[in-house]
This record gives sequence, C-alpha cells and structure tokens, in this order.
Amino acid sequence: MPDLILTRDQVRQIDQRAIDDYEMPGVILMENAGRNAAQIIHQNCAHLPEKRVAIFCGPGNNGGDGFVIARHLHNAGWRVRIVLTVEQDKLKGDSLVNFRIVSHMPIPIESISASDDLLDWAELVVDALLGTGFSGETREPLASLIHRINAAGKLVIAVDTPSGLDCQTGHAAKATIRAETTITFVAIKSGLVEPAAQPFVGRIITVDIGVPIELVRVIAEKEEIGQ
Repeated sequence: MPDLILTRDQVRQIDQRAIDDYEMPGVILMENAGRNAAQIIHQNCAHLPEKRVAIFCGPGNNGGDGFVIARHLHNAGWRVRIVLTVEQDKLKGDSLVNFRIVSHMPIPIESISASDDLLDWAELVVDALLGTGFSGETREPLASLIHRINAAGKLVIAVDTPSGLDCQTGHAAKATIRAETTITFVAIKSGLVEPAAQPFVGRIITVDIGVPIELVRVIAEKEEIGQ
C-alpha cells in the first residue's frame, strides 16, 4: 500500500489487533520495526566515515525499538553506544526483553550523565526517547537532553516520531527533537504532516512491521474483514 496517514488511535488499533486477533507477539512487532529502521539507517547513512552512532533510549517501547536498532547496526559493523535515560529496573515488557539482549553484547550502555561525551563522539544520533503516546511538555532531565542534542549539530534520526512532538496534533513541546529524518512505523501519524511539525520531522520514511495488510486496510478504511 502507498504511504498512509493514520491517527495515533488507528495505529494503536492495528498494533493491538495484530497481537489479539492474529496472535502476533509484541516482541515480534518490535523486532520488525527496529530491524527495518536499522536497515534504512545503514543504507541512508553509508556516507558517514566512522559509522559512530549514539542511540538515546527511553523507558517505553520507543526505547525498545532503539535497542533493536542498536543490535542490528552493531551487527552491520557500526560503532554503537547507547544512552539509557532511566534506571534498568524501570524497563518492562518487550523493551526489557531487547535491553537484556543488547546488555550481553559488546555495546556500551551508559547513563544520561554521559550524554555530552557521546554527542561529541557520535556522527549520528538516533532519538528513541519518547514515542507516539507523548503529549504535553517534556520533563527534566529529558528536556535538557533534547536541547543538548539539538545544539550538538549532529545528524539526527527520530524513531516513529521526534521526541517532544505530539504525533496526533503536531504540537511541539518547548523541548522537541529536530530530526533530519523520521522513520515511522505502519503509517504516517497525522500530526507529522501538520505545518507546525515540519521544523521537527524532516523527511518521513514509513517502514513495515509485518502486520497483515488486510488488518491495515480494515483500520484505514473502517471496514470489516470479509465485507
């Protein structure tokens, strides 16, 4: 299907029905999302001479996508470092599963206090801090971190939506990631195409996460399967 523009709730319905109706474990959806995002990053950033990437991961599924991206970029020969912005015991579910995997790999996982060092070191920053459920204003310490990322002058790729941007309305918090590219999953969220969002999203690339195409059509067209 061509790129779709769907609401936040429609994409959530697709995810939940893939899990409930098609018995697709959420960890598989996360794996598909992160693997396909990593492939795009690898292809589109091949010009970077040192392949140094800092991946900033928050506590939710967006951070889990970041862990998957880290694993696949490492396997592709990138020099990867992760900043985990919460304590490890705050992770849960599919995100925790993927954190445990990368924690056994030779990928440095550092706290938010190391962010300035990583921003100096990195050629590329991957924003996997806050996902599509975000609205309102970013809180500390993430607000200050986002300002530092924006000020660092590095190439920035956002995962699903730039952190600090409400993907439903396009409203940007005072601290919002300014990305050169946003790799979004399943469909373009409606807020990403709002005029107010344009300084933050950059180029939008939609990637598949493996959900059945019939399900996407059902939600997009508000039809019933078999109708």
